[in-house]
Amino acid sequence: MSEMTQLRLLYSMLRIRRVEEALADRYAEQEMRCPMHLCIGQEAIAAAVCEALRKDDKVFSNHRAHGHYLAKGGDLKAMVAELYGRATGCCGGRGGSMHLIDLAVGFMGATPIVGGTVPLAVGSAWASSLKDTEDVTVIFFGDGCFEEGVVHESLNFAALHKLRIVFVCENNKFSVYTRRDERQPNRPIYRIAEAHGMPASAADGNDVEQILAMSKTAIENARNRCGPQFLEFDTYRWREHCGPNFDDHLNYRSAQEIEEGMNDCPIDRYKKVLKQQCIASEHEFSRMEEQIREEISAAFEFALASRKPTIDDAKGKVYA
Repeated sequence: MSEMTQLRLLYSMLRIRRVEEALADRYAEQEMRCPMHLCIGQEAIAAAVCEALRKDDKVFSNHRAHGHYLAKGGDLKAMVAELYGRATGCCGGRGGSMHLIDLAVGFMGATPIVGGTVPLAVGSAWASSLKDTEDVTVIFFGDGCFEEGVVHESLNFAALHKLRIVFVCENNKFSVYTRRDERQPNRPIYRIAEAHGMPASAADGNDVEQILAMSKTAIENARNRCGPQFLEFDTYRWREHCGPNFDDHLNYRSAQEIEEGMNDCPIDRYKKVLKQQCIASEHEFSRMEEQIREEISAAFEFALASRKPTIDDAKGKVYA
């Protein structure tokens, strides 16, 4: 792996983290009036998977979409404007945090319905198959989706037709406040995908280089008509299920567990790797921080200066 790729991986993770922290800090101002699901702690998966994709490859996401959108190259200004409900938002201010889209970079959209984008992604891959194009579709979803029947129907259809699609399960161990072992039998998720007739594997979702290596292989296999691929990555959500705050007081996970999850920070881990390999120093990290800080500041200024939608903006957007 080149040093440039390694620096891009760190920058992508750090950028996602700082954007979401800025959103969390300003959410209490009551100007972003949409529910918000943060992926703080899970950045390595989005950064690494999207690093392995081409610009014309397609990505579908879920309610926790900020990281996927940014890693695929989505417009930050348009994203922040969308959260503020402004006309310059990527959905014209109509969708909010859980309805992001940027077709110019292949980010096809996100919806809040659990498992709802999985069949959409399979439909995208099916369309690519009918058109005989080489683009690969990636669908990100959480472990909670594996309790939705449509997910298994989608896996079955994709395997049957050998579609160019990669299923990426971000297993953060919880569906809202309920542990996976309280919702599902004690078996690895990826083994169930394997039973649907596709190659499937699992790895540490906080090891960005391992994720990249596995993603490259899976995407290459999908592109070369080897059929759909399934990747499961264990990770940890730091903040509350929905919202900008921490929810330690709810006691659905112990203080020790939260501390261990946060100590396994993918960004801190990778900084140590890059320092040990003499690829980046504290000076380089500071330079990245400053560049990201300036971009975030400009995005908020753009969003707050943008006009709010009017009734005329809705014309042509409603079907009857």
